[in-house]
Amino acid sequence: MPLRNPKSKALLNEITNRFGTLAFCRKWLETTFPRHIVPLRELVNSGAVDAYPPLNDVAGSYVAQYEHTIFLHPSRKEVLSRGDDY
Repeated sequence: MPLRNPKSKALLNEITNRFGTLAFCRKWLETTFPRHIVPLRELVNSGAVDAYPPLNDVAGSYVAQYEHTIFLHPSRKEVLSRGDDY
């Protein structure tokens, strides 16, 4: 991938080493690569990294994705999808 900005190349190397092909959150880069916004934008624009913006179901609220289905009772939580393998 022809990247001209050395910071973008360094960021792509950091992403590849830490996350491989898994999706990651932009804030996870802040500790090891504090000035990552412009290089990350270049990586997305060049197609080197795919953007996964936050999902929202209703305007102003976010969607969370979990490994299990959870039901929140008024005083406790219940894991509905917990099977024998958990």
